[in-house]
Amino acid sequence: MINTEYLKEQRTEAWREVLRKSMKNKERVAVPRVKMPELDPEYRSHSYDEVNLGLSLEQALLEAKRCLDCPEPSCINGCPVEVNIPKFIKNIERNEVGEAAKTLKETSTLPAVCGRVCPQEKQCESQCIHLKMNSQPVAIGYLERFAADFERESGSISIPPCAENNGISIAVVGSGPAGLSFAGDMAKAGYSVTVYEALHEIGGVLKYGIPEFRLPNAIVDVEIEILRQMGVRFITNCIVGKTLTYEDLLAEGYRGIFVASGAGLPNFMNIPGENLSGVLSSNEYLTRVNLMGANKKETDTPVFLGKKVAVIGGGNTAMDSVRTARRLGAEQAMIVYRRSEEEMPARVEEVKHAKEEGIIFLNLHNPIQYTGDEKGRVKQMVLQKMELGEPDASGRRKPVEIPGATETIDVDLVIVAIGVSPNPLVPNTFKGLNISKWGTIIVNQETLQTDLPEVYAGGDIVRGGATVILAMGDGRKAAAGMQQAFVD
Repeated sequence: MINTEYLKEQRTEAWREVLRKSMKNKERVAVPRVKMPELDPEYRSHSYDEVNLGLSLEQALLEAKRCLDCPEPSCINGCPVEVNIPKFIKNIERNEVGEAAKTLKETSTLPAVCGRVCPQEKQCESQCIHLKMNSQPVAIGYLERFAADFERESGSISIPPCAENNGISIAVVGSGPAGLSFAGDMAKAGYSVTVYEALHEIGGVLKYGIPEFRLPNAIVDVEIEILRQMGVRFITNCIVGKTLTYEDLLAEGYRGIFVASGAGLPNFMNIPGENLSGVLSSNEYLTRVNLMGANKKETDTPVFLGKKVAVIGGGNTAMDSVRTARRLGAEQAMIVYRRSEEEMPARVEEVKHAKEEGIIFLNLHNPIQYTGDEKGRVKQMVLQKMELGEPDASGRRKPVEIPGATETIDVDLVIVAIGVSPNPLVPNTFKGLNISKWGTIIVNQETLQTDLPEVYAGGDIVRGGATVILAMGDGRKAAAGMQQAFVD
């Protein structure tokens, strides 16, 4: 529910009157939605440069004018971290971009990240009042990215204010979006926060799962540095549940623990030939490239550079994998997905970019077998052709086999991107946690507290595979729940 009193306080009547005089609502609705400048598809399909180039100041100022400054802005309801969207956009319209960036940081730990990878079209933008006027929604995501980038590039980065330290130490397990969001909110409230990361880099899925042509590591690093300046401490190469136990954390004086260890266990289809060399998970493939630099000549991390690459799945991770394969020299890079394009969970923008980069889409196909050569390396895949039946529990039409309709295609690399399961280490070693049959940690949905009173959990370890922004929303909810518990 929107805190309307807070909004009224932040957006005075005098401010709104100035904006109303500058442009009438009818004129605002008539302004066409901005288009994001992009790199040329042929160039970018061989480059790791970021595809989306960001808005110019002139584009941002004009797009900001499209916001109608609704008295009851439903867009905020669509934002899992509750960014005050009208306030930050109106600051851009007034050419006070620094103030817009500060507004974003009031509730979002990672605005430059969210502006790039959040599915705004399914969240804040899907609630925009423009849609009721047969107009395209305000480009909230583009403007969020613009404000965060403008501040960073200006060289004057604001650090959110933090309350005086209250002497209470909190541990965070995992440095992905849920952990970082939680850490930011707890630091603002005056807690001493230490984040433990199993890998050698901070960022979790933001670093190992998302390619730099979509989210540059340098952008993530700046957001992390802001947290450091807020007092958050980071410890890498430390596996909680192995290097440190739950009991160790309590012995070190932590009075609260937030588990945000993610869902890093890849799912497979368990079909014949899946154990052949050259069949691997998207997790392994993307981690080798994104985190370990397998795409760079100066690193020693091996990765097979397939010429005929098939990626199984239709989500954002599948798009990231197939577009990565294209950049690593694949002559034929294809998506194999058992439903139609309409049912694909991937963002529309990612599908568009993939098509522009020459990716082949084999929709309504499902692999049923892989065959190998004499050396045990995959050389072909057998695909079952599908058709759509009645909707299943997800609301999407269920794919049904067409009897006797198969197709065999040559491949030399198969990347399986059909989802992930929670990392079992923490659930298995934190004795007393209530665990679901899917391996997720069961929490109180209001506070995200577990059956262990000092332990809270959020993100993919609770949801299974989900989005960056939903994980961040969990981080904020858990922080609020833990802070309330200390008060009570």
